Amino acid sequence: MADRPVIKAEGKSGGIVIKDEWPGYHLDLFTYPEHYSGDLECIYLPHGIIMDRTERLARNIMEDLGDHDIVVLCVLKGGYQFCADLVEFIKALSRNSTRSLLMRVDFIRVKSYLQNSAGSPE
Repeated sequence: MADRPVIKAEGKSGGIVIKDEWPGYHLDLFTYPEHYSGDLECIYLPHGIIMDRTERLARNIMEDLGDHDIVVLCVLKGGYQFCADLVEFIKALSRNSTRSLLMRVDFIRVKSYLQNSAGSPE
């Protein structure tokens, strides 16, 4: 079985660090749709780790913003599921808290952009 990635946690700014040479988790450890079987070689970040980090981000948002209103801006299409999960965690934390966090969710759609010679989006 593959070695585990190096995980560093240093307060709120801590994150998961995956070494370049780490081969990932073996596919036998997971269930996944059959139509992905020829395309996947390994799993780098299992769904549970992503959901745990998303919940912790929601907790950090609740701690940092207190009773302030927030606007969640979701970038379509790729960010939808992450945004939906984050909003659900914030709602659950708000329901189970003495503080109330008013939240509005808006969506934007962006075009892919090319780098011009100055390195800024066109």
